[in-house]
Amino acid sequence: MKERTFCIIKPDAIRNRSEGKIINELLEAGFDILQLRLVRLDRDAAERFYEAHRGKPFWEELIDLMTSGPIIAILLEGENAVAALRKFVGATNPRTAERGTLRRKYGTNTTRNALHAADSLGNAAAEASQFFY
Repeated sequence: MKERTFCIIKPDAIRNRSEGKIINELLEAGFDILQLRLVRLDRDAAERFYEAHRGKPFWEELIDLMTSGPIIAILLEGENAVAALRKFVGATNPRTAERGTLRRKYGTNTTRNALHAADSLGNAAAEASQFFY
């Protein structure tokens, strides 16, 4: 079943010049890019986006990362897109992510893990709505 999902290429991946490789890998994996936007988050926008993580030990580090440089917000479509993207992106910790996953290839730690990927259809729609009108 075709679905839409949402991901962000984080500032660490852009700083490492990995964004082109990541986008190419998403396309090669069969995802269609419906919208793509380069944007720089201010602190308020980053805090709104990651509100569910407020108070967790990694909160400040995550907000600092997400405001440290531009991000690329991407609305994707594909077969079972949410689950397929989550699997392709891999585990939060790049060191324990499966071989071949994007985080394993392009991430360095649990915060600087190259990508954010929506975890449900509802969250994908809500997250995408913060970037695309």
